[in-house]
Amino acid sequence: MAGRVYLAENPQNNPWAPLDLRDERGWATPTKLSGLRGSIEDCRAVLDRSEVAFTPLPATGDGECRRDDRLTLGTMPFAPRFPQFTCPVAAGMVLWLEKDLQPLSEEILGGKVARIQQYGTYSCRRMYNDANAPWSEHATGNAIDIAGFILEDGRTISVLRDWGEDDEEARFLKAARDAACGNFGTVLSPEYNAAHADHFHLDQGRNPAMGACR
Repeated sequence: MAGRVYLAENPQNNPWAPLDLRDERGWATPTKLSGLRGSIEDCRAVLDRSEVAFTPLPATGDGECRRDDRLTLGTMPFAPRFPQFTCPVAAGMVLWLEKDLQPLSEEILGGKVARIQQYGTYSCRRMYNDANAPWSEHATGNAIDIAGFILEDGRTISVLRDWGEDDEEARFLKAARDAACGNFGTVLSPEYNAAHADHFHLDQGRNPAMGACR
């Protein structure tokens, strides 16, 4: 009985409770996020349940670049606005911004994030444009590249400029990268290789509990 009461009061730790992105993050959250990859309808139901505004888009593309799961978020402060990505990426972005980026930004930089600068989501290509490499998660819009952040006071935090510095901006970027690893299956930063010197690559190709975080 005590266990049932605990799980009822702590849905973030209850693997059977429906995922609500407004709940605190718990040990069951990564598994629930991973489960969103299996059903477009179930994932969009999570966004509805969590009161996340989004616009579903019709399927498009062919072959390995077919995009059956495609949507935009209505209130996410992207620049440029309204990138098109999969529902699991959308869920990860909502959690990352609300549970991680905003608290970290206030703690380390003394202000909130007003804009997330992004390089895009969709690109019908193999990894590193190598004809012999696996298909990139960007080929289906299951990834997004983040270049930096603009704070409410106008300050710009750039992955390319600030990552290697020894200051609060660099500390924020490293904390943001580490936090992203709890919300996305793969997180790649400038520490991974030169191709990521100017952005974070975030995708939902793996289970966040067993993904790559570099």
